[in-house]
Amino acid sequence: MKVAAMGDNCIDVYERIGKKYPTGNVVDTGVNIQKLGIPVSIISTTGSDENGKWMVETLSGEGLDLSRFKVGDGPTAITYMDMDGLDRVHGDYVEGVLEHIVFDDEDIRFAAAHDLVHTALWGKAEEALPKIRQLSGTKISFDYADRLDHELVEKTLPYVDYGFYSYHKKRDSFIESYLKDKVDRGMKVAVATFGDKGSLAYDGSRFYKGGIYPARVVNTVGAGDSFIAGFLYEILNGSDIETCLDTGAKIAARVVSTFNPWEE
Repeated sequence: MKVAAMGDNCIDVYERIGKKYPTGNVVDTGVNIQKLGIPVSIISTTGSDENGKWMVETLSGEGLDLSRFKVGDGPTAITYMDMDGLDRVHGDYVEGVLEHIVFDDEDIRFAAAHDLVHTALWGKAEEALPKIRQLSGTKISFDYADRLDHELVEKTLPYVDYGFYSYHKKRDSFIESYLKDKVDRGMKVAVATFGDKGSLAYDGSRFYKGGIYPARVVNTVGAGDSFIAGFLYEILNGSDIETCLDTGAKIAARVVSTFNPWEE
């Protein structure tokens, strides 16, 4: 089995406390899947600056396949961050070379040769999904974050097998109807995460409730990406939905116990 993580990469910079690390939605999910034992390829473009070199060195050190990880002429994307207690606060975003990122035909053919392609809302890979679907039976997962009404939810729905949504409330009739609608219209499984209130999945036949694991929270960054990694790892291993939710919660608990978005 192998996974392609297709989309964004950036550096999170905490100027006030003097910390930074390589990250990105698909990078974090990809690294966590790799750590669980499934090989991952990263399809993206980083910058030609020192941050880009750091990104390449870090991902290479994690053992990821970077054969379609390009270096563009310009700065690596940066997200300026801060901490509010134990929660991260997103500040300005400098897009850098990601402003003009392109996934070419070779990227698409490469992605389609994997068992699963994962992307996310800000990954700019949405135009590649129908082309991947045309080439192969590769499963596709998409992280929509908390943008439940974003235009990409509808645009990508015909091509997404596993959809992940962050919901800042507890389980209610709205989110149940929302998940059911996505599966009724084509997804295999739709998942909502509720932070410290657990998770919920729907697979077309029933709802599954996921719990949480106790954690000494250091930084909540990477919680969602690592949950998705655990869930997808189990999906690829043929596990049932309860196990997928449980492993997602377990990996997320480990990651929020560190400052960075994956365990060292």
